[in-house]
Amino acid sequence: MGRRLVPLTLDNLQDLPKRCRSCVFWELDPVSGEAAVKAGTPALEKEAWISAVLLDWGSCGRIVYVDDVPVGFVLYAPPAYVPRSTAFPTSPLSPDAVQLMTAFIMPGYQGQGLGRVMVQTVAKDLLRRGFKAIEAFGDARWKEPACLLPADHLTAVGFKTVRPHPAHPRLRLELRSTLSWKEDVELALDRLLGAVQKEPALRPL
Repeated sequence: MGRRLVPLTLDNLQDLPKRCRSCVFWELDPVSGEAAVKAGTPALEKEAWISAVLLDWGSCGRIVYVDDVPVGFVLYAPPAYVPRSTAFPTSPLSPDAVQLMTAFIMPGYQGQGLGRVMVQTVAKDLLRRGFKAIEAFGDARWKEPACLLPADHLTAVGFKTVRPHPAHPRLRLELRSTLSWKEDVELALDRLLGAVQKEPALRPL
């Protein structure tokens, strides 16, 4: 099984799950996001956001390929590039952290260590760029796949609550700790990423 982790670019944006390619939940503020949906332009807005972040800040995501088939992804950026982050009661994020926006591993590929490799790759990238941690807004009342990650699953993979809230706690993972994860954390991470979005299949290459 050959697996590759490739930085997200405009060239491989089409390898994200279909609904994610046109989702601008994090990329736009609530008002602008609603306007984009009404105008039928969320996919264009998503592309414009990725282009702007790549030019200004650099890599903001990774796509996982197994035997050249896209099976998962992770998206991240400093909160300054994530307008939606200011809409949460537990914002702002810590100045030394990057926001984990969303992530996903396709059913059928979970439990193979792909989640661990993916997040460790992100951790190495961000450590090299001078960041100490990754933070996320969890969903404490998670019931179905959405843009927010389940808070209890985040804590299962090592995130610690830094600002509690009954609905949307803010959690933090120290990046250096991800470089020495054990198998139990790896399995929990696969469950976390698999819970994000249960789409039956990604677009085949």
